[in-house]
Amino acid sequence: MSDDLINCEVAYALPTQQALIELAIKPGASVEDVINTSGILQQFPDIDLANSKVGIWSRVVKLRDTVKEGDRIEIYRPLIADPKEIRKRRAEKAKEEGRADKVTGGRVNPLKAKETKGDKQTLETEKDTANPK
Repeated sequence: MSDDLINCEVAYALPTQQALIELAIKPGASVEDVINTSGILQQFPDIDLANSKVGIWSRVVKLRDTVKEGDRIEIYRPLIADPKEIRKRRAEKAKEEGRADKVTGGRVNPLKAKETKGDKQTLETEKDTANPK
C-alpha cells in the first residue's frame, strides 16, 4: 500500500520557530489538500491560506497545483515592510550623513568631497607634493 503514496513536506517558519512536517499522500493531491492533511493550520491558526502565498521549493504555486514526489510545500508570510521603500529610506539617510554622493547616490569620491568642502587649495597642494618639479 505504501507504494501508492508519494512523500512530501510542508514547511512554515516564524521568526522564533519553524515547522517541517513530512507526509505520505496519494498521487494527484493538490497543494491545498496536502496543507490541510498536514495539520499545520491547526498548529499555526494565524495562517490564512486565502491571503498567503505558497510555493514548492521557493517557487510560488497555486493551491490547486498538483504535488509530486519529494516536493517541499512552503507557506509564506506577508512582508512586514516594502523592501524597495526600505532601500530608498536607507539611501536618503546615507546622503544626509554624507556617506553617499548627493547626486549619484554612490560612494563619496574623496577628491570631490574635498572640493565641495572648499579645500581646493589643499587638493592642489597635495597634487604638487605628489608631483614635484
